[in-house]
Amino acid sequence: MHTQAPASLPRRRLLAGSASALAAAGLASFHQGAAAQSAAPAAAKPLPGYAGWKNADAVIVHSSTTIETRRGAFGTSVITPSDQLYVRNNLPTPPESIVADRDAWQVQVSGVKEPRRLSVRELKAMGLETVTMVLQCSGNGRGFFPSKPSGTPWTVGAAGCVVWSGVPVRDVARALGGVADGMKYMTGTGGEVLPAGIDPKTVIVERSVPLEAMQDALLAWEMNGEPIPLAHGGPLRLIVPGYTGVNNIKYIGQLAFTDKESEARIMSHGYRISPPGGKGDPSQPSVQQMSVKSWINGPLPEDGELAPGRVQIHGVAFGGMHAVKGVEVSVDGGKTWQAARLVGPDMGRYAWRQFVLQADLPRGSHTLASRATDAQGNVQPEQREENQAGYNNSSWADHAVTVKVA
Repeated sequence: MHTQAPASLPRRRLLAGSASALAAAGLASFHQGAAAQSAAPAAAKPLPGYAGWKNADAVIVHSSTTIETRRGAFGTSVITPSDQLYVRNNLPTPPESIVADRDAWQVQVSGVKEPRRLSVRELKAMGLETVTMVLQCSGNGRGFFPSKPSGTPWTVGAAGCVVWSGVPVRDVARALGGVADGMKYMTGTGGEVLPAGIDPKTVIVERSVPLEAMQDALLAWEMNGEPIPLAHGGPLRLIVPGYTGVNNIKYIGQLAFTDKESEARIMSHGYRISPPGGKGDPSQPSVQQMSVKSWINGPLPEDGELAPGRVQIHGVAFGGMHAVKGVEVSVDGGKTWQAARLVGPDMGRYAWRQFVLQADLPRGSHTLASRATDAQGNVQPEQREENQAGYNNSSWADHAVTVKVA
């Protein structure tokens, strides 16, 4: 099992910022982050203590709460190794003590006919399921926005394909008498310790998704065959396949079925698709379900000049809520397209697929792009949807790479 950070480190980070500073930061600390996070060269920053076990050569450390997988580190296998999976925390990481006795962690379940508090030990007796899914930060691809939205300038590395194991939420609800009448949402609340002196709703990580999402959701205690590391939400995380990372609540302390969305600011104003220059509010679309997307992981410009001849153009593609039907690759910036081949195992509709196209590249400059289509016929768009916070960028044009052959 990976070594976690000493408990004192997260506590010092939490206490270092005053309550007034957190309050002043407001929503920015949730859906935009501090602009200063990306000011210093990423390579100059060491791994934070709680994630010190990660592969430093495979990641970019943007800040103490944001770590990105390097594009060239994804390789050609389906599953993203835990030691290179991205990290995005909305609050300072809780102390390591919460994973000292994992089975003792408890979650309060309400909005069912028989509400009660359940330990992980009790949850393990209620059911078991495993799902492979893409975990992706809502801001993945923000770095391609020419408007340079405030927040971490992720390119492709705030995503990974991960195997989760836990109890289906539907089994938990059934064991507690079923969901109470009139409930429309599943609302998860993180178990982080909140700073005193400010309204909890302004900083708490609490998100609501439509009730039907519970059918495939898990209360998970295992990731990639190991207990979920503290950095990724252990000892217990709410997993909502097909939904962006913020909806997959770390350190979940409360699971509620509710008749309305959470009033927490991270829900009511954070993670909203607001127009450029605007501010998030409840009338705007919430960042929830992911859409069809792909990108190329090799060859890349940082590989240097290529020799003329045969290359294997490879990458990943996923459909968000739907399976991937196919992927096309262009070697001329989208003027013409060729069907790529899906390779490796199909691990379910929520997982990504690896793809490859063998191509002969002559001398010169070549812009490589990929375009995915899901099982419902939705095609990855050429252009991004402009928005203030740089969310949901699935543009194939933005994700293209230019390589030189000499």
